[in-house]
Amino acid sequence: MEQRQLVTFKTIVDVGGFKKAAERLGYAQSSVTTHVKELEKEMDTPLFDRLGKTVILTEAGKRFYPYVDEMIQLYHQSIEAVRGDEEPSGTLTVGVSESLMIYWLPKFIPSFMAKYPAIHLEVKAIDYQNVTQQLKRGDYDVVLFVEMSGWQSNELTIQTLTESKLVLVGSSTGLNQPTSEETMFLPERSCSWRPVFEEYVQKAGERSGKTIELPSIESTKQCVMSSLGISLLPFFAVKAEIENGKLLQSEIGISAEYVGIYTAYHKNKWLPACLTIFLEELSSVKNKEL
Repeated sequence: MEQRQLVTFKTIVDVGGFKKAAERLGYAQSSVTTHVKELEKEMDTPLFDRLGKTVILTEAGKRFYPYVDEMIQLYHQSIEAVRGDEEPSGTLTVGVSESLMIYWLPKFIPSFMAKYPAIHLEVKAIDYQNVTQQLKRGDYDVVLFVEMSGWQSNELTIQTLTESKLVLVGSSTGLNQPTSEETMFLPERSCSWRPVFEEYVQKAGERSGKTIELPSIESTKQCVMSSLGISLLPFFAVKAEIENGKLLQSEIGISAEYVGIYTAYHKNKWLPACLTIFLEELSSVKNKEL
């Protein structure tokens, strides 16, 4: 039983098919089929039922699956144990939300890379709606994202790095106190602080101004700085513009006015040394307001 066979088996289950597993792993589909056949020969029982294009685990496959992840993790643990005190190394895949990718992570990456040159970071945008499944499949080792303060998940191990206040912003020539005639730029519906914005709009009462949904913080900022309207954004995303006078801020006056910046990984994940170090370095910003 080889480690690559176990990885292939787990990937087929996680992504839902031989072809998708081959694409994920960079194998020819025939190689994936061979790995499975070798496993089934060694186990002396079928692990998958192949029903046309649909692949499902047999009862034996279902019993085998929980042990596969443990064996893969044990393999990596044994490698690290042999390496002992060598310089931390390896590839770390980090999923990051758009706002942190642009405004927050670039401040952290240079110092981390200088301190740990043998750790290779692969930074990818997260699919926010499916982040738990992506962590379970192993798409990312860890994710960094923005959510409302106090966010929790039963399937993930979560660390709160810091919090950032939500502020109402307008152009330097416009915002003193927002009026009912002004256009409001809303984040897309999947945005974590969209409900806070909707609460603010409801509290503000009847309005004659338009509400326009925009897909990103950067597009929202540009519209606001062009005096086209106002918006509600995390302070870390507009700090520079407020400090240099390009944007003015106003308090929103509602209870849920902070968002948290979190790290998360699957609760069953074994932590390689490179991930442990990454989390420790990130914790240095814990409790610092952005």
